[in-house]
This record gives sequence, C-alpha cells and structure tokens, in this order.
Amino acid sequence: MSEGVRLTDKEIKYMSLFEAATGASVIDCIDSGDIMVFIVGDGELKKVLSGKGVKIQQFSRIVKKKIKVIEYSPDPSKFIENALLPAKVIEPIRVTERTDGRKIAVVTVDPKDKGVAIGKNGKTI
Repeated sequence: MSEGVRLTDKEIKYMSLFEAATGASVIDCIDSGDIMVFIVGDGELKKVLSGKGVKIQQFSRIVKKKIKVIEYSPDPSKFIENALLPAKVIEPIRVTERTDGRKIAVVTVDPKDKGVAIGKNGKTI
C-alpha cells in the first residue's frame, strides 16, 4: 500500500508563504530545483493571477525560482489539461487503467505546442 507523498519542511514553508502571498489554498508543492510547482484548489487560480500576475512575480523574486501554478480538478483529464497549460490539448484525453492498477493518460496537443507540453528535457511531463 502506498504511503503517499511526504512534504519536506522547506516545501511546507513555501506552501505557507505562497498562500499568504496569493490568498489561494495550496494542495501540493513540488520543488524541482530551479522551478517550484504549486497545485492550488479548484477555482483558486484566479486569486493567484489577479493583478496581472504581480503576486506570482513578487513571490518568484522572493524564492529566486520560476513558479508554475496548476489548478486542481477532481477530474483527471481536466487536471492533466490544466497541468499542460499553456499548451492546447486538441483531442479528448484518454485515461486508461493497466492490469496492475496504474493509470495512464494519452494526450494529444497542438503540434506547435509540443515543446511547451513536454518542457525542456522533459521536465513538464
């Protein structure tokens, strides 16, 4: 049985700072070195982006990292679509379950957005 993901003290601190700076509720935080990814609650992205993204820019300067924000959705397909933004998904996302119980998603994006969807050295996926 999976024990789940454990957050470090540093990630918990970043989540708290991000919530204070943006007013959005943070579900998860991933620190991958030069970029911080925050998963915010469903409907919370507008709080983060208000004021033309000034809150994100200020937070990015404070932590000295690039910031990516993904809006959570309980629907796996919608969550994946949110995670790949600004790449445009052009076909319905297919989520299938393997015989071992793991789920796999197949996503088709606009060819011009392929680099954005995959990210530098595959970081996005």
